[in-house]
Amino acid sequence: MKGSTYRRCSCRDPKTGKELGGSCPKRNSRNHCTYSIRQELPPRDDGSRRSFARGGYSSLKAAQADLDHVRALMGLAESDDPEGVQLVAEMLAEVSGEKLPLPDVEETRRRLLAGQDLVGSLTVGEWLDRWLAGKRIRKSGISRYETDVRVHLKPHLGGRRLDRLRVSHLSEMFTAITDANAEILEQNAQRRAAVEELATVPWKGAENRDRRKAMKAALDAMPPFRRITGPSTRQHIKATLRAALNDAIGQQIITFNPAAHVEIDPVRKPKALVWTDERVARWRQTGEKPSPVMVWTPEQTGAFLDFVETDRLYAMWHLIAFRGLRRGEAAGQPWSETNLDRPSLTVTGQLVQDGWEVESSEPKTDSGFRVVALDDDTVGVLERHRKLQQAEREEWGPAWIDTGLVFTQENGSWLHPGKVTDLFERLVDASGLPPIRLHDLRHGAATLMLAAGIDVKIVSDTLGHSDTRITRDIYQSVLPHVGKSAAEATAKLVPLQRKADAEEAARKAEKARKKAKRAKKAQAEDKKKTGRKKRKK
Repeated sequence: MKGSTYRRCSCRDPKTGKELGGSCPKRNSRNHCTYSIRQELPPRDDGSRRSFARGGYSSLKAAQADLDHVRALMGLAESDDPEGVQLVAEMLAEVSGEKLPLPDVEETRRRLLAGQDLVGSLTVGEWLDRWLAGKRIRKSGISRYETDVRVHLKPHLGGRRLDRLRVSHLSEMFTAITDANAEILEQNAQRRAAVEELATVPWKGAENRDRRKAMKAALDAMPPFRRITGPSTRQHIKATLRAALNDAIGQQIITFNPAAHVEIDPVRKPKALVWTDERVARWRQTGEKPSPVMVWTPEQTGAFLDFVETDRLYAMWHLIAFRGLRRGEAAGQPWSETNLDRPSLTVTGQLVQDGWEVESSEPKTDSGFRVVALDDDTVGVLERHRKLQQAEREEWGPAWIDTGLVFTQENGSWLHPGKVTDLFERLVDASGLPPIRLHDLRHGAATLMLAAGIDVKIVSDTLGHSDTRITRDIYQSVLPHVGKSAAEATAKLVPLQRKADAEEAARKAEKARKKAKRAKKAQAEDKKKTGRKKRKK
C-alpha cells in the first residue's frame, strides 16, 4: 500500500491565517520545515479509507524510520488472515488518532498471536470497573470488593496502564498505605489528647467558656478519628486485585499478574484461648481479654445456657453452642430442612448482613452445604421452640409473616443478624461470665467436640470447614483437663531409662530392708538364747 514522507511548512499568512505551504519564502531553508509521513491502511469493513499520518519530524531520517516501523507492524498479519489485518489496521488508526507512541513490533507480534488487545491503553481503573460490573456473587461480597477498589486500588493504581502494571507499583501502594496508617495514628492521638484536655476545662466562667469554644473550633479543624488499614484489610486488597488481574489474564488482556508476586506482611490469626480460672481472675482485675478469640469451659457454657433458659431465642443459643452453626446459618435455617424425626438439619442458606441491610444467600462455599446431626437434648429444645413459635403465630393471627424459618421475630419476620449479636452480648454481660463473641460460641462447640474425642474430620464437616487443616489451625488450644490427659497418655508411651534405674534402686532398697530385718530378727533370737543360758546357771 502507498506510503510516503514529505516536507511541510506550518507558517501561516498573518492576514488570512491559512498555511503558506509551498509559497512560504523560507521553505527552501534547510531547517525551516518539518517532515511528515502518511501510510495507507487496509480499508474498513464498509470499504471506507483510512490512513496513518504523523508529522513534526525534524529530519527525513527520523520520518523514514517511523514509516518503516508502521510498515513492519502492517506486515505482522498475513494476507490470508483478514481478521489479523483488520486488528493491526485498527490499532494503527487508533495510535495515529490518539497520537500514541508506535508499539514495539515484537510485543505486538506476541499480542497478535495470543489474541490480546493490540493497543494496551486500558487502565487499571477502567478494568476494575469492568470487572466489578461483571461479577455475579452475593451483594455483601460485591460491596467488599467495591470498597477495596474505591478506597485503595483506584486512588493508587487506577491511572496506570493495565498492561504495564508491575510488582513495584503494588509495593509502592502498600508502602503508601503504611505511611498513611502512621499519619492516621498520629492524628488520632492528637485529637484524643485535645478531647481529654477539653474535658478538664470547667464549664463555668466566661474565660473557661471562651477557652472551650476555641478548643472546640480547633477540634473541628482536626481530621476525625479514623481506622487504620490493618494487615487483614491489606491482604484482602491484594486478594481483590489478584482476582481481578487473573480474570484479565483469562480474557487474554494481560499475561502477568503482579499481585501474585508482591510481598506484604502476613496476617497472624489469633488462636482460641480457654477462659481458665487464672485468666478470669486477671480479666476481673484489668478488664483485658487475653485474646480476641476466647472460649468458655463446659461449666461456663452450661452456666450461660442456664442463665438464658427463659429467653425466647434460647434454642438458637443452644444450637450454636452444641452444633457450631454460624450466626447467619442459624438465623436463616428453615423448618423444611430441619428433621426432628431423623434428628438432623441441613444447612442450605443463611441471612447475610450488608451494611445494615439483610439478604438471604446460599452458603459461601460448597463445604457450607452440610448435614448436621442433632442429639436428643437439642431435638427436645427445638421441639419446645416450635411450640412457642406456634403460639406466637396464633397470637399474631393474619399479621403473622410466614418466612418458614426456625428462628424469627415475634411476628415471624427475619431476625436481623446484627441485632442477634447485640442481644447475645447483653445477655453475656448480664450473666457475669467472662466475655466472648457470638462467633466464639461456635468456637466453643468445636472445642467441646474435640475434647470429647470426636475425629477432627467429623468436627470439620459439622462446622462446614473446607479442609481439616482449617479446624486444626483454629483450635490449637483445648480444655485444660484434656490437655493434661493427653500429656500423661503421651508420656506413658515413651520408655525412659531413668524409670528402669529407679525401679532397680527400689528393688535394691527393698532387698536391703529385708536383709536388715532378718539380721535384727537373728540378733533378737541370740539375745533370747543367752538369757535362757544365764537362768539355767
